[in-house]
Amino acid sequence: MPDDVVAALGAGRRPAVRVTVNGHAWPSTVAVMGGRNLVGVSAENRAAAGVSAGDEIDVELVLDTDKREVEVPVDLAAAVTASPAAAAAFAALSFSNKRRYVLSVEGAKTDETRARRTAKAVSDLGG
Repeated sequence: MPDDVVAALGAGRRPAVRVTVNGHAWPSTVAVMGGRNLVGVSAENRAAAGVSAGDEIDVELVLDTDKREVEVPVDLAAAVTASPAAAAAFAALSFSNKRRYVLSVEGAKTDETRARRTAKAVSDLGG
């Protein structure tokens, strides 16, 4: 993506954007890699948009000014808030880092794994 496209968004070199491909939209961030501006399209988003890796596609980018919030599962939220240090550390995390913890806990296949991942998250956060 040319520099003038990123500049036209008016939000710096790595702006938060809303990407739309074939009517499917998702939040993302412009990345700079090797001096090129890029927006990643995950396998999940390619499938939802009905495109394949390597396809030439039309992409709509708009500046995403909405506040990004992560829906934290009740058990993870309770464990984090039980430790003031972990709660403060979690609150200070970026959207992406909060989401990383949430996805780890939600991806557990057993209750034991979920509990272990929740405890690890609290520990990693200083609790």
